[in-house]
Amino acid sequence: MIKFAAIDIGSNAVRCQISSVLEYNQHVTFKKVEYIRYPMRLGEDVFDTGYISAPKQEKFINFLHALKLLIEVHEVQAYQVCATSAMRTAKNASEIIQKVQEKLGMKIEVIDGVAEAELINKVILNVLDDKNYLHIDVGGGSTEFNIYVNREKVASQSFESGSIRHMQGNDSETIWTNMKRWVKENAKKYHVNRAIGTGGNINKIYDLAGKSAGKPIFKKQIEEIVEQMAVMKLEDRINIMLLNPDRADVIVPAAEIYLAAMRWSKVESMIVPSVGLKDGMMQSLYEKFVAKRNN
Repeated sequence: MIKFAAIDIGSNAVRCQISSVLEYNQHVTFKKVEYIRYPMRLGEDVFDTGYISAPKQEKFINFLHALKLLIEVHEVQAYQVCATSAMRTAKNASEIIQKVQEKLGMKIEVIDGVAEAELINKVILNVLDDKNYLHIDVGGGSTEFNIYVNREKVASQSFESGSIRHMQGNDSETIWTNMKRWVKENAKKYHVNRAIGTGGNINKIYDLAGKSAGKPIFKKQIEEIVEQMAVMKLEDRINIMLLNPDRADVIVPAAEIYLAAMRWSKVESMIVPSVGLKDGMMQSLYEKFVAKRNN
């Protein structure tokens, strides 16, 4: 059986998904066989000091080594490792990437916001209908906006503002002004009437709202959950709402970005499909595999 692996090195967490590829009646399904998420928090160092610290480097390389062994055990045909905002920003990123290459033989691709959005685009198209959508993807270090009209992307922009940057106060007023301007102008231009949200924090808010898969969540519902969490102590979010510690502190800053974008675009509802960068990477791996197989 064909298996692929996608490793997403984000600013908050590192995720690895291993999936089997099921090809049946000209339809392809990626069946998840392993999923691991570790709160590496690279952005915590980078957005504060500009560097990834030595202790965190060691932990990062050890974790990638563990993932490499897991990939080998699963006899994966191909894998891809992508790093986003934190690694884009880190002044010692090239040094760390070289260490990983030398020690583990693993190539890390540092992708920009455009490439990140393009990978996510591969799976977002599967859940769209004929409404005009503002896609909001909030990561730890950056936020990607895309606008879809008739299932076609017509505008896209990445901003260096995300949940960790916002929590630490490292996203400037200028960035927020630029985000607001971009969203308002493009939402009006393309007559946006619904949002689509991706990212771990909006997925958790969607779960907390008790929404059924495929059903939209309304801005008012997001606001109510955020208001409830905002007045809670961190330990209460962990023990009462059962949030992971690395989710409990960033969920409100992330939600503020989603809600701001919904207000700027004047949309009242959002769909929240459980897809992200790793799913787009999986699709990309499959497309390359098919192209190679056909040649």
